[in-house]
Amino acid sequence: MEYNEIVVEIEEHLRIITINKPKAMNSVSPLTSQEMEHAMNEFCDNKDEWVCIITGAGDRAFCAGNDLKWQSQNMDIIAKEFGKLECGFAGITSRKNCYKPVIAAVNGVALGGGFEIALASDIIIASENATFGLPEPRVGMIAMAGGVHRLPRQIPYHLAMEMMLTARKIDAAEARKLGIVNEIAAAGELMDTARKYAKEIMKGAPLAIQATKESVIDGKDMPVEEAIEYKGPIFQAMMKSSDVMEGSMAFIEKREPNWKGA
Repeated sequence: MEYNEIVVEIEEHLRIITINKPKAMNSVSPLTSQEMEHAMNEFCDNKDEWVCIITGAGDRAFCAGNDLKWQSQNMDIIAKEFGKLECGFAGITSRKNCYKPVIAAVNGVALGGGFEIALASDIIIASENATFGLPEPRVGMIAMAGGVHRLPRQIPYHLAMEMMLTARKIDAAEARKLGIVNEIAAAGELMDTARKYAKEIMKGAPLAIQATKESVIDGKDMPVEEAIEYKGPIFQAMMKSSDVMEGSMAFIEKREPNWKGA
């Protein structure tokens, strides 16, 4: 697929997806979602790509949510275009069975669907000027791409309801205090900080990292006893992989492991 609304970069085992619509505050139309879904599918299917960073072009906005201007001009095809999406808004909010880590590098505004992209990620790094919110009721909608479900499970119920019902926005400092954000990066250091997290993740064996996420996601709705007994497909592949022996040998030989991801 030719990408017109996003930019995809590959740095060894790292994929970086940038929403490239800075004039529109990196808002997402169904066409943007289609491109992101394809890019995320490539990431999930490529065994040589271990971590993904999602960010937005420029320093004003990570993603301002749904592209309302595009929507108002294309109501006749919007249902048709959305019908092609299998993984939800921006190709991530309803994605299943991709257990590779995703880092959201939030530069500036993350509102509505932009906040929902971040909430669907595993780690959130925010710039000092980042802003988060779910203002959908102010335009006659709800945060239907997971926001109404993920936010109350991330922070206390009453605080989540306040944010969603009043459309109150929070800055990076408050998001960090609430536990939504992992780290706040100084101006100009956002992507370096996100890459730092990616590098730390990639020090672990790829299948072990994926099996960890698999166990967390698949086991979260199970009783603890059942979850402990659960051994998912990636866990089983990990136990048969050469990386299990490589990890032990590297530790004994006091060297860095050479992970194969198999």
